[in-house]
Amino acid sequence: MFERLIAYHILELLKKSLEEIIQRSERIRFADDFLSSNEGVILLDSICMKLSAVGESVKNLDKITKREFLSNYPEIPWKNVMGVRDVIVHHYFEVDVEEIFRICKEDVPPLLDTINRMLLDLHQ
Repeated sequence: MFERLIAYHILELLKKSLEEIIQRSERIRFADDFLSSNEGVILLDSICMKLSAVGESVKNLDKITKREFLSNYPEIPWKNVMGVRDVIVHHYFEVDVEEIFRICKEDVPPLLDTINRMLLDLHQ
């Protein structure tokens, strides 16, 4: 068995980061909005930082749970979540704004739903 308390803490941090990504991206209607103003660029930077933290935290969660926990939630492409972190960290100047926009609008909400379910499952 894995350290449930540590896993729960990581999930709490993931939840907070995902909620912040949703909140920060609310005003962004199109991918170009990230680049059309200084405020947009600042939002892009902060969202990329959060997405990077999410990817790293998912890697840590997978390690702490001995790779036994994430597979219980196959609706999420976990390798892709972890991979976003690698792209942002290692290829930041090549980040695709359209892809970041799509991730914010399409991938983050269902990921947050799954994280909430994971928290409930661990709490039981």
